[in-house]
Amino acid sequence: MDTVREITPLTQNDCFTIFTREKKKFDFPLHNHEDMEINLILNAEGAQRIVGDHIGELDNAELVCVGPNLNHGWFTHHCTSDAIKEVTIQFHKDLFDEHLLKKNQLINIRQMFENSKRGIQFEKPTIDEIAPRIMALGKKSGFDSMLELLSILHDLSISRHVKLLSDSSFTHDQFSYNSRRIKNVFEYMNNNYSHQIKLDDVAKIAHMPPASFSRFIKARTGFSFVDSLNEIRLGHVTRMLIDTSHSISEIAFQCGFNNMANFNRTFRTKKGLTPKEFRENYTGKKIFV
Repeated sequence: MDTVREITPLTQNDCFTIFTREKKKFDFPLHNHEDMEINLILNAEGAQRIVGDHIGELDNAELVCVGPNLNHGWFTHHCTSDAIKEVTIQFHKDLFDEHLLKKNQLINIRQMFENSKRGIQFEKPTIDEIAPRIMALGKKSGFDSMLELLSILHDLSISRHVKLLSDSSFTHDQFSYNSRRIKNVFEYMNNNYSHQIKLDDVAKIAHMPPASFSRFIKARTGFSFVDSLNEIRLGHVTRMLIDTSHSISEIAFQCGFNNMANFNRTFRTKKGLTPKEFRENYTGKKIFV
């Protein structure tokens, strides 16, 4: 079972492309592409969003940044609007040279591009500020349009009203953790998620006392050790729910969950669906090619 590989209209001679569509329904299948994408959707309350292994429902306004090669799609679902407006900006993943992105003035954009590998949802305060500028971007041309895109990217990158959508272990891309200790710990958890992993185990890898490491990982990632481990395991769970026909209990045990009640509770809390509902929702949006 495969996802549609889209060839975007963006050419090598353009920095970016922008197109606006007015529609009554969403009819494009789940897909991915090499280019990065910012998608603004208005008047589509009740529609469904899939980004990576995230499944969610739209409010009246939606603004999402999707990184390269990340599965994504929007679907009519419970939306009854006949006046959906969608504005999509696509730009090359190497729009900024790697060396340029390492400069201090672009540190926020660099981090946003890193986060886009999981998909970024911008919340209402940011949408209210940025949406009018995105809708006006198509009226600009040449150098002025490029300057405005850079300004939009910068303002998005410093927004505090964001949510990362997909679990980190769902994608095969490598993430930058800005800490060798955190990187080593996450590599260990990714390689051993099917086994029992204790705080003492990862603290030793980080060369820190358990209590100190517990505070350290929370400060660096925003998540506790247990939450970080569960996210890694759930990323592998969702990949197997999509790509295999294994039973849900078999998948849970293979991914390190030894208690089905705890697994189901953890999955539903994070995903908003049961594992069975997730599999049915996700696979129903894929096509055979």
